[in-house]
Amino acid sequence: MASGFADEAYARYALEATYATTNVATFKAIVKKYPDKPKETILRDLVARQPGQEGKWFAAAKGAGLFDLAIEFANRSPADPKTLIRAARDFAVKRPEFAMAAGMTALQGVMRGYGYDITGMDVQDAYAAVMESSVNAGVDEAKVKADVRH
Repeated sequence: MASGFADEAYARYALEATYATTNVATFKAIVKKYPDKPKETILRDLVARQPGQEGKWFAAAKGAGLFDLAIEFANRSPADPKTLIRAARDFAVKRPEFAMAAGMTALQGVMRGYGYDITGMDVQDAYAAVMESSVNAGVDEAKVKADVRH
């Protein structure tokens, strides 16, 4: 990198040499080492190294402000419903479309049996976040309720 070969260093070593305790920490460490590399590129490269585990990168994408990418990952493979519910609740006002998508993905995940120690309160929280974000996004409440039922 010091010799001006940042792209080659990234391609050959970054992903293998920079694993941390969590996916978020790994992503942040690589972003810090390679600030000129687009965050979306880094995330997509990390995801490509772990096929079938895209949902585990939801929090890293969300934290980077890559909201569409976060939802894409969560819909490609299981993401923790509690993480999705928290995102839906936290972004219901600031980013209602993202919050609605995160909440709906959480509800779908719960229905498929994803997550640990999921309670009725978790389901209620997800539903409440979806409904609040739908109001904030100006989406028809009846349509959202119908989508939740399906």
